[in-house]
Amino acid sequence: MENILRPLIVVGGSVLLTLALGWATDLLLRKADARHRETPLWGLLRRALVPYRLVLCAALLRGSYDQAGLFPSHRAGIGRTLTLVLIGSTAWLVVRIAAAVVETSYARYAHAHTRRDPARVRRVRTQVSLIRRVVSAAVGVVAAASMLLTFPDMRAAGASLLASAGILGIVAGVAAQSTLGNLFAGLQIAFGDMVRIGDTVVVNGEWGTVEEITLTFLTVRTWDERRFTMPVSYFTSQPFENWSRGTPQMTGVVHWHLDHTAPLDAMRERLRDILRDCPAWDGRTYNLTVTDTTPNTMQVRALVTAKDADDIWTVRVHVRERMIRWLAEHHPHALPRVNTAPAARAGAPGPASGTTTAGTGATGTERAGTEAAGKEAAETSAGREAEPTAAREGLPRSRRAPDGRPEAAEPGGGRAHRPGTRR
Repeated sequence: MENILRPLIVVGGSVLLTLALGWATDLLLRKADARHRETPLWGLLRRALVPYRLVLCAALLRGSYDQAGLFPSHRAGIGRTLTLVLIGSTAWLVVRIAAAVVETSYARYAHAHTRRDPARVRRVRTQVSLIRRVVSAAVGVVAAASMLLTFPDMRAAGASLLASAGILGIVAGVAAQSTLGNLFAGLQIAFGDMVRIGDTVVVNGEWGTVEEITLTFLTVRTWDERRFTMPVSYFTSQPFENWSRGTPQMTGVVHWHLDHTAPLDAMRERLRDILRDCPAWDGRTYNLTVTDTTPNTMQVRALVTAKDADDIWTVRVHVRERMIRWLAEHHPHALPRVNTAPAARAGAPGPASGTTTAGTGATGTERAGTEAAGKEAAETSAGREAEPTAAREGLPRSRRAPDGRPEAAEPGGGRAHRPGTRR
């Protein structure tokens, strides 16, 4: 009877005590979280309840298993298994507690400095994220080494590996050169303030926002929800644009190709009104100038400002659309036009102004009639100019017979002999 009750008391008591301590700890954390709403620490510590219960249960079972007398022939194996579980759950608990402390520290700092220095907040966020990953990796390595050292054979192997650590270090460094390079590049990015989580960057012609930074890779989220995953060593060896470096304020340009008669002064006033109605404009400055001209059009450029890259895109598309609509409604002659009038001969009377496809009221039939008249005038002019040319070159002119048919000219200027006639 004792052989049955003792294992039940030991195992059951360990499980019940684990549940009781876990429930009491959870109750205390909930009360602390409700009392201190200004900090998220107590709520984050509740995420560690599962590894906390596992540590309690493994520790109680490992300490009382020898007294239970259960499976005496497998005592060494069961004891080593409980030791491995205890080491792994302890490492899990340490990682969760460290993450809770780090997140709480960052939350307090961000709450105090977000409005005054958002760039510094993003920098601290990047550093905190990488520090948490480094701590997790270090705890994992220590836990794995501790698990291996519980086996006697691994202790002997560890001593021999320690003796040849120099040679193995060189071999491992050569084999994992790219991995180690990315690891050190990640630390350089974290503490060198080159790029931060939340920065707007341009990489390979694509602009987006840095979404995640790890010790080996960096993720950029583009405006159309795509993700670029790149090694962090790229950002330490290749040039890239960081629009959030220093200050996130930006200046954008909007271009129009307009007719030379476009009302520039009225466009400047309209640009001012459009920007006043645009919430994304930060009110710093604006400008409208002519930057280039061609024989048919001129290039008009507007400068606008905004507080960040997202708002500058909104301002640009808003100004472009509203200005084009205003020009089409109130100044249609300012839009680019294509000249379709026939070319007039020098000295010949021509139309007062050329016919255009934009900015006039001519219909398709009128334009077709104008083109036909132009072709006919060109053919008549070509026929009139051909005869003086033939006379100058000594060529015979064509003559017509009484029946209306043309007569062939003889060489030397004589009339050709017609069939049925005498010379």
